[in-house]
Formats: sequence, structure tokens, C-alpha cells
Amino acid sequence: MSAPESWKAAYRELLETIVHMGYPEEFGKLIARNLGSEKTMRRMCAYLHSAKPRSAEEIADEMLAIMSDRDRWIAKKEAEAANARYNDILNRGLD
Repeated sequence: MSAPESWKAAYRELLETIVHMGYPEEFGKLIARNLGSEKTMRRMCAYLHSAKPRSAEEIADEMLAIMSDRDRWIAKKEAEAANARYNDILNRGLD
């Protein structure tokens, strides 16, 4: 399965799961758009299947937690890359 197809499958699975739980499709689309990536949508589906949240607020809270984790991971990777460049300059100089 190609990346776009895999992303679409994760999107559809998330929408179907949320609708099956009794929430409007538009709510599912909003959650999926905010999560954005295939990995985060799959993580949300796993949460929905295992935790079986009782309210839209619980789902939104988990979405925000997943987004926060993703943002922290991105910041960590950016800091690691910057640190590696800085160390390279220290070891090799600016030339």
C-alpha cells in the first residue's frame, strides 16, 4: 500500500470508528484533520478501541495529548539535528 493510500485508509478507519461510536462524521473529520498524520490517526483509533471514551470531550482531550506528543517529538528531533550541526562546527571549524 502506498503512503497516500495508507493515509487514506487510516483516515477512513478513524472516521468509521468515530461514527460507529455515535458521533457525527463532521466530528471525526475535525479530529482527523487536526491529527494530520497516518501515525497519529492510527494512535487515536487504538485509543478509541481500547479506552472506549464516553464523551466527545474525552476524545478531544486525547487528540490534544497526541498532538502535544507529536509536537514534542518534532522539537526533540529538530534540537538533535541542530546540536549535531553545532558539534560538527566545533569539531571541524567553519571552513
